[in-house]
Amino acid sequence: MQFHMPVMRREVLAYLITRKDGIYVDCTVGGGGHAQAILEAISPEGFLIGLDADAEALSHAEQVLSRFPNKILRHTFYDNLEAVLYELEKVPVDGVFFDLGISSFQVDVERRGFSFQKDAPLDMRFDQSVGKTAADVLNTYPEEELGRIIREYGEERHWRAIVREILRKRAVMKIETTSDLVEIVRAVIGDHFLNKSLARVFQALRIEVNRELERLQRALEQAFNVLQKGGRIVVLSYHSLEDRIVKDFFKLKAARCVCPPEFPVCTCGKVQEMTVLTRKVVTPSPEEIRANPRARSARLRAAEKIIPFEA
Repeated sequence: MQFHMPVMRREVLAYLITRKDGIYVDCTVGGGGHAQAILEAISPEGFLIGLDADAEALSHAEQVLSRFPNKILRHTFYDNLEAVLYELEKVPVDGVFFDLGISSFQVDVERRGFSFQKDAPLDMRFDQSVGKTAADVLNTYPEEELGRIIREYGEERHWRAIVREILRKRAVMKIETTSDLVEIVRAVIGDHFLNKSLARVFQALRIEVNRELERLQRALEQAFNVLQKGGRIVVLSYHSLEDRIVKDFFKLKAARCVCPPEFPVCTCGKVQEMTVLTRKVVTPSPEEIRANPRARSARLRAAEKIIPFEA
């Protein structure tokens, strides 16, 4: 199995680790790259809880991290993190980390259906034991929903024409494979800008299938809830939709007032709950991008909780 190199490893550790004997959560343990770095950075008295919805990735991480006794891995989506931590009696925690990118393994294994460069069933589920597939979405969603997904999640400007072609195609045959979808998009876009549109459409379907943006919203709030005072949230995102959610969440938590600007005095009673540590988003160095081209779109944001933990 080939998982992606841990992106911005040094920066992640610098923002995340505040105590070497602390409790940390890796919400997207994947192949175990960042988890290994965290475990190497903390002391034997520290502890790591690793979560991942992908059972195959988690199995690989178990092997990679087998030499560390001070960890527990759980097969679950990251919007279950609060329930997992209370079950394990590991609250409050000192840091929560999210790496929202899909792994090289998920992209490269044909049967997962994440890549438009390989013919495969249109699956795209992180957890293959539950939920609808990308094929289910394409074959059953009404026109309005398909349009919303491709427009909002893919930010694809040819969304109307692509949806019309999906409807035309599925009226005569079931859309089952990545090649079926490639041909649908090609019929609209042609070959010149095909790859960019395919990347956007595949991204949109993956986000919908896994409910990624909804889960991220819930998980960020849960991460804040389980942090002790001085604890930190660190997030690596790879596209503007994710990054906007993280940026807006940190901005709200760092705000001292959310009253409308025309109010002469504050009446909301809002208190500042976090300090944003990355006033400007952190990006990979040119050297890292040369060594790991898949890191080029990564964006790191971090914030620290400044109010006490409440059980």
